[in-house]
Amino acid sequence: MQRADDLFEFYQPNIIDPRGGFFALGDDAKPLPDATRALVWTTRFIHCFSLGQHLGRPGSADIIDHGMQYLWNTHRDARNGGYYNSNGADGPLDASKQAYGHAFVLLAAASAKTAGHPDADRLLADITDVLLKRFWEPQPGLSSEEYAADWSKISEYRGQNSNMHLTEALMAAFEATSDPQYLAMANSIAENLIRRITAQNQWRLPEHFTSNWQIDTQTDQGDPVFRPAGSTPGHWLEWARLLLQLWELGRREQGWMVQAAKTLFQQAITEGWDGQRGGFYYTVDFDGKPLWRDRLWWPTCEGIAAATYLANLESGPLYEGWYERLWSWTNAHLLNRETGGWHMQLNDALQPKTQIFTGQPDMYHALQACLIPLFATNASLTTTIAAAKLAEHD
Repeated sequence: MQRADDLFEFYQPNIIDPRGGFFALGDDAKPLPDATRALVWTTRFIHCFSLGQHLGRPGSADIIDHGMQYLWNTHRDARNGGYYNSNGADGPLDASKQAYGHAFVLLAAASAKTAGHPDADRLLADITDVLLKRFWEPQPGLSSEEYAADWSKISEYRGQNSNMHLTEALMAAFEATSDPQYLAMANSIAENLIRRITAQNQWRLPEHFTSNWQIDTQTDQGDPVFRPAGSTPGHWLEWARLLLQLWELGRREQGWMVQAAKTLFQQAITEGWDGQRGGFYYTVDFDGKPLWRDRLWWPTCEGIAAATYLANLESGPLYEGWYERLWSWTNAHLLNRETGGWHMQLNDALQPKTQIFTGQPDMYHALQACLIPLFATNASLTTTIAAAKLAEHD
């Protein structure tokens, strides 16, 4: 719990911008001058401090409320519907409607609902309506990707990443509401992306697709965060965790999910892990060779979470050993002992590097890596933490 407390202590004192939204923080935990307020950061802070409220952390409710107000009043497009991708001091900076950001709006709404926020039901109803009417494509059973502010198409691109995070959010919404529609949509995404596509691609999860969900191996649009070339082992690990959670929520009826989770984890540690220096390469090519050799913090976080889920499912040296190895490597290379933050990016020599991210924009992956090992792995963190705290008082 100490590592999680360190993250809360790093972010909590300085993230609230009294003008609205949350500051991006530098490596020294001080607000950066950049006025950009990305939808994904707003929603992730709502989710993280909903976890903080379940943990009994003072001040969490104020941060949730601040984020919920900004999300509804400033990110939300009151005229056309949906949520702007980012805002500046004087209005939208990126007025596009991105599936990735909208997935996190659903996660924020579900998490805020479990934390008892009075506006959570309103947000949950609104984002569900937007997802169903604007993004969800019933025929493939997957989400489309991106639109302009007026909902005209930006491109025919389809992406794995947004659908993966939508799966996480749909499970959280199902747990918060018991509405089976959310679970059915999550199952549809997993069935298509993992069982149908990834299993036929030597278990190297494709990231990019054409409009008819054919694999696009040429996509590299200069966006290293959301559209890098190749495949991302961190996402293989993330799916391993999500599949086991989905299997649990589905009453353990979809047995293929367990084997798929094990296979994706094995693929990640075989092809994605640097056996000499350690750490997961950011991307590999479609022959499984390192493509972008830098190590970002979040794939290791997802490796910790996946190893936890798998170790709880199947005891033994494999997953328990990887759990210990990943935390040992994290302690040695990713944790910033002076500040309580994490190094976001390391080069191939494992030296901190600033390229993709400036400062410490987000606590989502790191916080979940710290908390998932402490609670049950049969549901989302909000649900398991709430259940654990309730049991403490019984």
